[in-house]
Order: sequence, then C-alpha cells, then structure tokens
Amino acid sequence: MTTLSIDIETYSDASLPDVGVYRYADDPSFEILLLAYAFGDEDVQVVDLAQGEDIPKPVIDAILDPAVTKSAFNAQFERVCLGAHLGRRLEPESWHCTMVHAWSLGLSGGLGHVAQA
Repeated sequence: MTTLSIDIETYSDASLPDVGVYRYADDPSFEILLLAYAFGDEDVQVVDLAQGEDIPKPVIDAILDPAVTKSAFNAQFERVCLGAHLGRRLEPESWHCTMVHAWSLGLSGGLGHVAQA
C-alpha cells in the first residue's frame, strides 16, 4: 500500500481558532503557501505554491486516490485545506492522523512534544 506523507503551510484572513477549519479554508483569501510531501521512504519534496509552483500531477492523483493512505499531523486540517484548494471534498477514510496516533500512545497533541518523544 502506498503512503503519501503531507504537511502544508497556509494563509487565510479568517482566524482559524475563531472560525474553524471549514470557514478558514472557505475564506476567499485562503491559499496554500507550501506543500511538503513524500511517498513512502522517499526524500521530502517541497512545492512553493506562493511562488507559482504547481502541485505535481502524481501528488494530486495520490491525494484523490482512496487506495493511497495520506498521512499528516492533524490530518483533518490537511484534508479540508487540500480539498478546498482542489475544489472538491476529500473523504476521510484514506487519511491517517499522526496526532491522533500520538494521543493513542499517551503523548500530548502538540507537535513539539511529540517530536521530542
């Protein structure tokens, strides 16, 4: 089974803590600035969308493919934001959330604490 690890950096005029991820990503100012990804154990690649780079087609195909496991810390955020960027709803079934996995191991949900552990 193929795994695509994903991390994004975004911008929106909407305040994420105040409005939640759906309204944040639905705001007209929303954009993905950077997308870091890796297939399996391959080297991490970074796409700088803020500088006009496009997400490579194989990455988009993998994001849309329910047979590919997408893995991210706080996967709900990545899933909703990438769905907004691509103009479609991405189903949650093929997403793996490493934050939830960390919680199941008794770790804090904060990325810094998880990285230390």
